[in-house]
Amino acid sequence: MKAFLLHADRDVDWDAQLSPEAGDLTRDLGLDTLFDAMAGEDKFLRDTARHVVLTSLTAPEAIVYRQQILHDFLTHPDLLLQLYGLVVETIAAERHIWPSFLRSPDSIMRRAVEMMDIFTDQLKKLRKVSDEHAENMSSPGLTRFFRMLQAELDDAYFQTMADHLRHLQFKSGVLVSAELGHGCKGIDYVLRRPGPKPGWRERLTGGGPPSHTYRLPDRDEAGARALAELRDRSLNLAADALARSANHILSFFTMLSRELGFYVGCLNLHQKLAAKGEPCCFPTPLPPGGPSLVCRGLYDTCLSLRRAERVVGNDVDADGAALIVVTGANEGGKSTFLRSVGLAQLMMQAGLFVSANSFAADVRTRLLTHYRREEDAQMESGKLDEELARMSDIASQVTPGAVVLFNESFAATNEREGSEIGRQITRALLGCGVKVLLVTHLYDLAHSLHEQPPAQGAVFLRAQRGTDGRRTFRLETGEPLPTSFGEDLYQNVFGEPARSTRLAR
Repeated sequence: MKAFLLHADRDVDWDAQLSPEAGDLTRDLGLDTLFDAMAGEDKFLRDTARHVVLTSLTAPEAIVYRQQILHDFLTHPDLLLQLYGLVVETIAAERHIWPSFLRSPDSIMRRAVEMMDIFTDQLKKLRKVSDEHAENMSSPGLTRFFRMLQAELDDAYFQTMADHLRHLQFKSGVLVSAELGHGCKGIDYVLRRPGPKPGWRERLTGGGPPSHTYRLPDRDEAGARALAELRDRSLNLAADALARSANHILSFFTMLSRELGFYVGCLNLHQKLAAKGEPCCFPTPLPPGGPSLVCRGLYDTCLSLRRAERVVGNDVDADGAALIVVTGANEGGKSTFLRSVGLAQLMMQAGLFVSANSFAADVRTRLLTHYRREEDAQMESGKLDEELARMSDIASQVTPGAVVLFNESFAATNEREGSEIGRQITRALLGCGVKVLLVTHLYDLAHSLHEQPPAQGAVFLRAQRGTDGRRTFRLETGEPLPTSFGEDLYQNVFGEPARSTRLAR
């Protein structure tokens, strides 16, 4: 049985290594906050959410398939929690079965029978849930899942399973057939289904089939060992087959716990955002080939999770633009906007909802980040060397169709040199079919890109600043300005205007 709740045609490889950029994405986008919100205190849910979110889907139809299932579960949260609770209960019950340290066929058979008894009851509950809710599902994934349960877990299946388990308890002993081989040694041991018990007439008259009986003496230890060896030989194939069947059903429940666990994490996240009144929407994944980013009310999910009040969202129309440059006032929300775009892209390509009123973007092959880092405490290299080394790693990983987020990159040197480095790297990436989002205070870099925009299309955004220096944390379309209004920060810190009107950029 296959659940197929995360992919339409395959299971998730939970043992696969995450991409090399997973660590930088987690650090730069603040993903630990997202994972904690999805998991609560549950480490299993956290590991599941982390694996799925950092393993992006690259086909719009695959994203929509997962979105539709999530929509059904958000509409019917009790169903999701009921299914997940049933699966967790089943796995916990199997773990409480005392393990057998003697790997004999008899011990394997006993444990497998006990496992199958538990699984039978739990599968009946699962079938009951599917009967109650199948008609209420609208997503192809959940509809197929419940139909699979109804087809494979029918009454005939449970009756056959009950009959087999009853026989495998061997309450009337083990019936074995064998043949004599060379040296009168037994060969071809076969476990047989017990025949019908003789009726009272046969027992009284002895009219049953002829038989020969040998009774083992009470103190014949060697005979007991030989008899146990004969029993194990006859049970070997049956024990192996039953153990494989039990492990197959256990693997189904284990896989189902992972897949349902991701949706439980999504439900937890959605409830936290909804409790604050924050908007969420299912994004529109656009096919690759043409860069696009159109959003309304897009906000930083992780920032919202860390704050008690709601956060400011932004509207952007960058349809057809492969380059988005963000400049403007210090502390004006530029980096927050960049994180919100990265989070939205990542969440969309995980099949999640997005923190916005509406969001549409083209699907990207990879998401990479190049953020400013703190000074190297070990003093092994300068900041510019460290930035260039990370840029070299990105260049070795980037592929056509990827998106790279730059946040105040190449600011460890003078403006002229930093701008030239940023300009050449940006144009090289755009020329390779890579989408670039650039937050910078390097006026020379932003101005040159604005004066000679790339052929792939560009949008220039600027953080708003009121006439009184107040930050609105909203972005507006506008060309770069030769100032970041650092005197506002100076005045906020020192309580007096800056002595010079010349501002560091």
